[in-house]
Amino acid sequence: MTDTVKHMKWWGWGNEGVGFHHEDKPGFAPFVEKAVGLDLGSATRASEPSFEDVDVPASRASEGFVRELTAIVGGEHVTTDDMVRVIHTYGKGLRDLVRIRGNQILRSPDVVVYPADEAQVQRVVDAAVAVDAVIIPFGGGSNIAGSLEPLPAETRTVVSLDLGRLREVVDIDADSGLARVQAGAQGPDLEAQLNAKGWTIGHFPDSFTHSTVGGWVATRSTGMQSDKYGDIADIARGLRVVRPGDVLVLRPLPSTSSGPSVREMILGSEGRLGVITEVTVQVHRIPEKRNIYAYFFPTWEAGVAAMQAISESDASPSITRISDARETAFTLATSKKRSGFSKFTAETALPKIMSSKGWDLDTICLSFIGYEGGVAHAKHQKKLVDAIVKKHGGMGVGEGPGLLYDQKKFDTPYLRDFLLDMGAAGDVSETAAPWSRLNQVHDAVYEAAHKAYAEIGVTGWIMSHLSHSYHSGACLYFTFAFVFQDDPLTEYDTVKSAIQQAFVDNHATISHHHGVGREHSAWLEQDISPEGVKVMTALFEGADPGAHFNPNKVVAD
Repeated sequence: MTDTVKHMKWWGWGNEGVGFHHEDKPGFAPFVEKAVGLDLGSATRASEPSFEDVDVPASRASEGFVRELTAIVGGEHVTTDDMVRVIHTYGKGLRDLVRIRGNQILRSPDVVVYPADEAQVQRVVDAAVAVDAVIIPFGGGSNIAGSLEPLPAETRTVVSLDLGRLREVVDIDADSGLARVQAGAQGPDLEAQLNAKGWTIGHFPDSFTHSTVGGWVATRSTGMQSDKYGDIADIARGLRVVRPGDVLVLRPLPSTSSGPSVREMILGSEGRLGVITEVTVQVHRIPEKRNIYAYFFPTWEAGVAAMQAISESDASPSITRISDARETAFTLATSKKRSGFSKFTAETALPKIMSSKGWDLDTICLSFIGYEGGVAHAKHQKKLVDAIVKKHGGMGVGEGPGLLYDQKKFDTPYLRDFLLDMGAAGDVSETAAPWSRLNQVHDAVYEAAHKAYAEIGVTGWIMSHLSHSYHSGACLYFTFAFVFQDDPLTEYDTVKSAIQQAFVDNHATISHHHGVGREHSAWLEQDISPEGVKVMTALFEGADPGAHFNPNKVVAD
């Protein structure tokens, strides 16, 4: 499958067999109707978007510039084709999907270039800077923070520099557990190449199937198993970044005291400091044993307290995740139809046991905890965690639900597309806060979302889970949904803004792992202080005085 066809499927053009099918989940339709007032039985599903209905701004790339790019990478790797340019215009956020379906494309890249190696990237960058063009690096296109779009007011030629041909594991230093990886390697291709030699990167974000190593670094990504392996800031040890005239090289050192960390400056820079072409990542041998177990807690507060206790203990699980009561209800309502003993256990025996404990079935919270390593190590980790779960009033229910979690962990984003087809919004916001503030943040976000729903006159839904634990705090990941009325983007902004403001008002960050882009930049000053923004602005302006690299992302120029 070509990259273009894969992107078409991701957009919804030609998506047979791809995505979320509610028919497999018997409780989904009544749950959605109760949660957001959307009757799937009577709702009319939107017709498949037609590219012919999209008005694409004409390319502003001059013939001479296109010829120069063609001389660098070859004619088949340079294009001003309308569909390819549209595919490279936005990421995959809800705002992006609404605009593209609503024919709201005010500015697209003028030319898309696919270099084959770092040398070609350097030549493309130098050629673009020489004609005062804008360069927007493009990995998997899965960003949901507005990090990819060219601004409508941009009058210069915009080059989308697609790293899709740079996707190889170049070398593995087995003694050090370091792998040199080209920045355009997407998650599945990278993991397959590593697995073939007995290694794993251990980094599995929701966007794993479509995102790239370079994109992970550029947005400071976090994966589902970061409790064990760390986020990309921990995993990325060395970097190669193409800048005008030369390559910024950071060797993969275990630690260094060479002044302020340039590596940290590149992490989360969203293409504003150059084009990441290679990342040296910490890799690990494939664990002998890997299990994910499911647990239930009587309340959200009990579950969060258990997660905190685990983070402070000698246990080191790979995953510590707990859903609040609302997300637990959603998970149980949308599980596949059961039969036989499985049906009896889940729908009769387990609720009976919980009731005998005095639990309110409307407040129960489902947790997934993963263990990896040698057999003895994994067994010991589970023993430590089981004791903590018991102390906090929880109960284990085995590996069965954990296997389901592993199988479906990358499917959730498709729910957003399904709801959009039905005229409803489904989106996410995530944050991180100290343990002492976590429940306060959780409750404040719920309150803010419901006030926003009341303001726009809808029945809305919000649910949450704790997805990554640290010694000092954790990440909270919120999913919200509502049925659009007359002005989808204004309504979406009302809800999204309320949630983001609740984050900073309650001492949480504006984003844990999705990045800033343009979607979250309005809250950056409240997050890192006005002086922090001044320092960041000075970095971008000093490193790129001509504003050639993805301008107006993270902070406005």
